[in-house]
Amino acid sequence: MTLVTVFGGTGFLGRRIVERLTREDTTVHIAVRNPDRVDALAKSLDVGRVIPVAADVRDPSTVAAAVAGAQSVVNAVSAYVEKGGVTYTAVHVHGAGNIARACREHDVARLVHISGIGADSASRSAYIRTRGLGERAVQETFPSATILRPGVMFANDGGLLSSFERIARSTPVIPLIGAGATKVQPVHVNDVAEAVCVALRDAESAGKTYELRGPDTYTIREIFEMVLANIGRAHRFIPIPFVLAAPLARLLERLPGAPLTVAQVDLLKDDNVIAPGATGSADLGISPAAVPLSPVSGAAAEPWPGS
Repeated sequence: MTLVTVFGGTGFLGRRIVERLTREDTTVHIAVRNPDRVDALAKSLDVGRVIPVAADVRDPSTVAAAVAGAQSVVNAVSAYVEKGGVTYTAVHVHGAGNIARACREHDVARLVHISGIGADSASRSAYIRTRGLGERAVQETFPSATILRPGVMFANDGGLLSSFERIARSTPVIPLIGAGATKVQPVHVNDVAEAVCVALRDAESAGKTYELRGPDTYTIREIFEMVLANIGRAHRFIPIPFVLAAPLARLLERLPGAPLTVAQVDLLKDDNVIAPGATGSADLGISPAAVPLSPVSGAAAEPWPGS
């Protein structure tokens, strides 16, 4: 029986990866800082092959213990807010490096590292830069690792659409950072989880980077319009320039649940779309699901070149 260690296995994406792996007669070690969070997930899956392991990606010794004995490893850990010792550098760079080193030292066959579209080691944004540096740390230490760069993710019970619906239901005035002109290609979280499983099985994916997107391109405003139409709400939009959005985010990310973070503002400054010619879902044999909402007010989805 195969053993796979999933770091961040209780998160929005991580728990889908775990659920998908358990369908393949795989034993999964969920490596998290708080193993108590694994209990509810294990019960919901109704399988005995989900085992919690206490591990902090910032601590090499706990990472090594979590990796020991595994044939494959998935790193689905990320941080959107810096608090205390949980910094972007500590998690995205040092944490990713710790996992890659443990995989090399324990002769792990496959490592899949989750990054994100737009990761750039030269970016002025701390969040985007550390995602890029994390990719580099993994590739230098474990060259056969597969890097997955998903776009903004959605699902019926979380992610982009749920976040927008919460905002739409809480206020009649919708703030649009950068006028809502940023383009995104929402990808279903289950498609990303499937990409992880395919990459773990497919030796041809070793050492490659895949950018994962949904089939359509929308602006942030178009998605808000679709969500509002779906729940039958009237709305007004107020554009928020980036120069004001950043300091506002610094204040809001201190609140419980962080309704807006500096990282999110940084990600909205550029279109969150795949690079032309990038290796993607089709190369893994995956046909991505579309956003389950229809464009409104004559706003048509803008296709990605070549789609």
